[in-house]
Amino acid sequence: MLTGVHVVFLGGDARQIEVFQKLSELDASVTLVGFDQLSNPYHGIQRKSLSLELLRNTDALVLPAVGTDEDGRVHAIFTSEEITLTEEDIAALPKHAVIFTGMAKPYLSKLCAKHRITLLELFERDDVAIYNSIPTAEGAVMMAIQHTDITIHGAEIVVLGLGRTGFTLARTLLGLGARVKLGVRRPEHFARGVEMGCEPFYLTNLAQQVSQIDLLFNTIPTMIVTAQVISQMPNRAVLIDLASKPGGIDFRFAEKRGIKAMLAPGLPGIVAPKTAGRILANSISELLNEVTRSRGDGQ
Repeated sequence: MLTGVHVVFLGGDARQIEVFQKLSELDASVTLVGFDQLSNPYHGIQRKSLSLELLRNTDALVLPAVGTDEDGRVHAIFTSEEITLTEEDIAALPKHAVIFTGMAKPYLSKLCAKHRITLLELFERDDVAIYNSIPTAEGAVMMAIQHTDITIHGAEIVVLGLGRTGFTLARTLLGLGARVKLGVRRPEHFARGVEMGCEPFYLTNLAQQVSQIDLLFNTIPTMIVTAQVISQMPNRAVLIDLASKPGGIDFRFAEKRGIKAMLAPGLPGIVAPKTAGRILANSISELLNEVTRSRGDGQ
């Protein structure tokens, strides 16, 4: 239980609804900032404006998937007002406070370090990332079906990267009957690709592997699908970039070639916000329970 713990939610999207409902059920005191256009009253949950007084009495601050931009602005779809988290706001938090976000830009990381506020990036946790890879893979397949005129079954598909998302996506595509070519950097990932039934290759040979592809999914957040690589692809190819912005595909050159290329980060929150919210809710509630237990043990 989270009795006596005050959690403030600052902006976000539909995923946050699942999180604050669960924390409220665990008896946390929940305050919402930037949710004035959310119609459901949510019994027992308060709505307030951002203020230093509010933050001084906060045990945990929950930010959106990408905490802030480099100017401190917070993404909030349930309000028309612009929300900005300033250095003064961070400094107002009690030293025991914890900030939760999916991933943090340098702006937020530096301010938390400067003021010694604990910052927990949930997407860096293996459990959250693995759970999130499921709606990501489903969303990627949905996009592929929407933007092609062929079946996944029998298609020649390249997946770049065998991280948590790449692994789940490759297995999903194999299950649908695709011929999956897997671009990797490490020998152990090459071996895993063989074991899975993929056709692994090293990324240094990427340009030689794309001449007959129907689809390419990138999960690597660095420029990997260059103009040189795209020049070897057939015009029918569809490229879907699942990496965080700016992605790893040369979108300008793809457009010049007439190849359809899309950047699609944050798919869990788009295609399955309820499931994605539950994943975050479980992780945040477990971490808050650990924090409150450790404080109790230290007293």
